[in-house]
Amino acid sequence: MGLNGPTDTAAGDVCRLLNADVIMLTRGGPTDPINLTIASGVTVADVCKTTYEEIKKDKKHRYVIFYIKDERQIDVEVIGPRDAAYDAFLEDLQKGGSGECRYGLFDFEYTHQCQGTSEASKKQKLFLMSWCPDTAKVKKKMLYSSSFDALKKSLVGVQKYIQATDLSEASEEAVEEKLRATDRN
Repeated sequence: MGLNGPTDTAAGDVCRLLNADVIMLTRGGPTDPINLTIASGVTVADVCKTTYEEIKKDKKHRYVIFYIKDERQIDVEVIGPRDAAYDAFLEDLQKGGSGECRYGLFDFEYTHQCQGTSEASKKQKLFLMSWCPDTAKVKKKMLYSSSFDALKKSLVGVQKYIQATDLSEASEEAVEEKLRATDRN
């Protein structure tokens, strides 16, 4: 039937090579839909983990932009100074051009109003964004999408993961709304 229904394949597994990425289609049972798994083979450079720790523990930087170098390794592209504004983060996220994907980690600060009191407190949350604009090529989107998990596993302690395809999804307001949704009142 295809990707949305049962298949007649005896083994239930189909593999094919597509632009150097292995795509595996697997079926859990005779009536289960087929699941798509992409093995990108992309690794995370040690400098990514070091920079993350400098943001998380040492508060040395406000943000970091990651990119996939030579389709093999996630590396650091830009490090934002501690006093950088969110607009600078968005600019650096798009520096590669309209057809380029990136990952961005940001140490976001905002004021939280405690429910039932007049007191407000400052909150800080780390979020990791996958930036894959609609204008990026499909192969690039697939590579970044399939490699996002490797980066997530390397950066332990991130409070929120965000996927954005345009500026409305990456805007400061949209991000703050997503972060506030995780607050306990």
